[in-house]
Amino acid sequence: MIALGIATASVIMFVGTGGTLMPQIARAWFWGGSAPDMLLINAVLLNIALLLFGWRRYRDLHAEVEVRRRAEERARELAERDPLTGCLNRRSGPPAMENLRRSVAETQREIAVMMIDLDNFKQINDLNGHQMGDTVLSTVARRIADVLPDEAILARIGGDEFACALPFDYHAREDVDDIVDLVIRTVSAPIEANRLTVEATVSIGVAQSGRAYEPQQVADAEALIHRADIAMYHAKKRGRNRYYWFEPQMEDELRFRNELEAGIRQGIAADEFVPFYEQQIDLETGKLSGFEMLARWKSPRYGIVSPEIFIPIAEEIDLISELSERLIRQALEDAKDWDPGLTLSVNISPVQLRDPWFAQKLLHLLVESGFPPARLEIEITESCLHENIGAVRSIVSSLKNQGIRISLDDFGTGYSSLSQLRSLPFDRLKIDRSFVAEMAAGGEGRTLVEAIISLGKGLSLPVTAEGIESDEVLGQLKGMGEMKGQGYLYGLPEDASTTRDRLARLGMLKDTSVSVSAEAVQALHPQRRAS
Repeated sequence: MIALGIATASVIMFVGTGGTLMPQIARAWFWGGSAPDMLLINAVLLNIALLLFGWRRYRDLHAEVEVRRRAEERARELAERDPLTGCLNRRSGPPAMENLRRSVAETQREIAVMMIDLDNFKQINDLNGHQMGDTVLSTVARRIADVLPDEAILARIGGDEFACALPFDYHAREDVDDIVDLVIRTVSAPIEANRLTVEATVSIGVAQSGRAYEPQQVADAEALIHRADIAMYHAKKRGRNRYYWFEPQMEDELRFRNELEAGIRQGIAADEFVPFYEQQIDLETGKLSGFEMLARWKSPRYGIVSPEIFIPIAEEIDLISELSERLIRQALEDAKDWDPGLTLSVNISPVQLRDPWFAQKLLHLLVESGFPPARLEIEITESCLHENIGAVRSIVSSLKNQGIRISLDDFGTGYSSLSQLRSLPFDRLKIDRSFVAEMAAGGEGRTLVEAIISLGKGLSLPVTAEGIESDEVLGQLKGMGEMKGQGYLYGLPEDASTTRDRLARLGMLKDTSVSVSAEAVQALHPQRRAS
């Protein structure tokens, strides 16, 4: 404005001085009149210079302001848009959704907020590289945007999380179901880039506005995103590649889960997780042959918690390795004084087998405790064989080389092949308890158990039957050949102190080691004696 004012003033001054000077110059040139005043000439020349300077300065400043305006627009766009996918980001998405909610609040429509999370995106990144991961994200975002209605808002909330809001008629919630189904089908189509092909799936949670859940309170966009996120987590827990509408009880479940997570973290630090021991019996002789270590959580708040509850959570929050190592260390200490003929079996999580240093960590625990490797048996499940067979083979071979025995646990419930059983150096098959339980009901369990036992004989692999809970089942198993067995028929799992007392009565501690008869074992199982 100052530059423009200087230019304008120069124009006015030029008109004033030029109006006097120009006639004098014309008379001097054409009619021989007197020369104009030099002071006046200098004033005009100076005026012309100021005019040129002011106009040029004004034009430069105008260009500078335009560049700055474009830069501010670009900065605003970067602040509101995700540069990879072009979607709104976490900062701008929720306000836009809130504006949409308010705009339809006075009509018969509501908005549905969807939280969309890519399943196993970390694995896609790790296996195919971050460039392919970026391609997957941008492709998924484009596919989602293509199937959403024009009024919908799409935002990238996190690394592999998207949120979108779309209006719908209160009485036509099935329209949202159709769109969500279309999103799932569209996203799951193969993505090809850089001579690679990736198939991505999504888990979706959906929440609606209005007073459907809290009649006295209308949820804003942030609350709807939170509810949709809870429903999305529920979808992941139910198997992924699906969607769920938010229900109030989901929030209660998530709150309880968060409390369990906090309790597990505190419990590990406070040594609240302890090993229990379940007896393993030679079915032919009735003698005690060893124990399987089972984890228990002695929580001051929840009491004795089963591993079926806390193990999956510990795996998800990446604490299973620390928890397992603490339990194994304690179990090795407990078992050092047992009779040298007794074995100790411990279960290993699939998460631990992804750790290339797992074998070294386990060997370190053995050296630290002085426990003989030949008395230790590691149990892995069939599901481990399908995640990374190469890594599993390397770890299993390393453990075998140190004298540790390896059992394939829950055999029959997974998809292991004969080639895997032949290529991996297993020492034992454990029949899943579900097949053993079916034997008592007269179903197909007996046929399956016989087939597994026959397979074990053909591969020279001893067999252990889990879940023996009745004499009827025990009698059937005895007729199928030599094997070990375990189950509640022989008593519930016991803590270290009770187990030690049991072994002391049997004379199966190192300092009182004697042979044990089948009658002595029978004497410790009153429920069997009564039957």
